[in-house]
Amino acid sequence: MVKFYDCATAPSPRRARMVIAEKRIDVETIEIDLRSGGQFAPEFQAVNPNCTVPVLVTEEGEAICENAGIVRYLEAEFPDPPLLGRSSIEQARVAEWVWRAEFEGLMSVMEVLRNTSKAMKDRALPGPAPVAQIPALAERGMARGTRFFESLDKQLRDNPWVAGDGFSFADITAFVFVEFAAWVKLAPAENLDALAKWRDACKARPSGSV
Repeated sequence: MVKFYDCATAPSPRRARMVIAEKRIDVETIEIDLRSGGQFAPEFQAVNPNCTVPVLVTEEGEAICENAGIVRYLEAEFPDPPLLGRSSIEQARVAEWVWRAEFEGLMSVMEVLRNTSKAMKDRALPGPAPVAQIPALAERGMARGTRFFESLDKQLRDNPWVAGDGFSFADITAFVFVEFAAWVKLAPAENLDALAKWRDACKARPSGSV
């Protein structure tokens, strides 16, 4: 059986967990407690030397350690429902919005969290090497996140889902950003009605509560 190394409280593995839920795949889940440093345990470092989650280990024993690789592997092995687009243009739209949701959205929140949290002192970047916090990056992250809320709302005024007519990995990535932003007390403005409607639709899906 496929093994999935998860952390229920972290945003990055939630993206993979939502893909698994949407495709209704049976996996063996192994919880890694990031708060207690479980990612640095020797047995987990043997699986992923970079000390990050998620990790998907295939039945053949190969470890896939990034969301981009995990979703592509699962899309190929379990094509229904498709989450990376059907046609070439759909795939291009999904890829574009996944990138934007990662770079403009998730990265902005991570900038805030990793550069302000006392628990992440000297852990401003993931991995085993110590990295000092830079408070100015937190300020920038709040501004970037706010702008991306507005970009999402604009896109969703004319589209039911982020990349067009169908729910995709772009929605999963953007939804995790919106939910994760609350951790740093960043929330969409009340007048972003299209974003709010889309968020409710995401919550109603099979993956909305995982």
